[in-house]
Amino acid sequence: MVLEALELLFVSSNITELIQYLPAHLYATSISPPAAQQIISAIKVILGQDGSSRGAQKLARIRENSNFFRTELQKMGFEVLGDNDSPVMPIMLYNPTKIPAFSRECLKQNVAVVTVAFLATPLLLARARIGISAAHTREDLLKALEVISRVGDMVGIKYFPADSYKQHLEDNPNRLKLD
Repeated sequence: MVLEALELLFVSSNITELIQYLPAHLYATSISPPAAQQIISAIKVILGQDGSSRGAQKLARIRENSNFFRTELQKMGFEVLGDNDSPVMPIMLYNPTKIPAFSRECLKQNVAVVTVAFLATPLLLARARIGISAAHTREDLLKALEVISRVGDMVGIKYFPADSYKQHLEDNPNRLKLD
């Protein structure tokens, strides 16, 4: 369809006819100017074009937070998908009946999670997505880990042994307490 639109551009001088065949025009809405400016400003900060190192610091912080959180979840016995350094962490729930229990129990304890299930995933591949931010403090992450661990035990979604994690807690008693 894009090639047809490009061919039409060279053949036709009628812009209205061209717009009628552009996929973005048919299947999407345009981004608002303020949203476009926010994106441009954010990219400038990330690239350091604002004259500061704030973007590099935030990228380093989000990478550090993400890797810490992912590692701790895996040590607890959760199956965590996705790439290292990614701030989006899918925790596998598998069974669709566990979705509302996990989500509601986390929310009751002030931890918001996004659940994803069928039709967005195959029927038995439900998951909860955790989003990590550069603004999260270590305390925020530890509290979320406590809650997710407790709820994970209650709902039964820790699919791997957590013995190494329990040993780690015994060796570092002040690091993270689950109960």
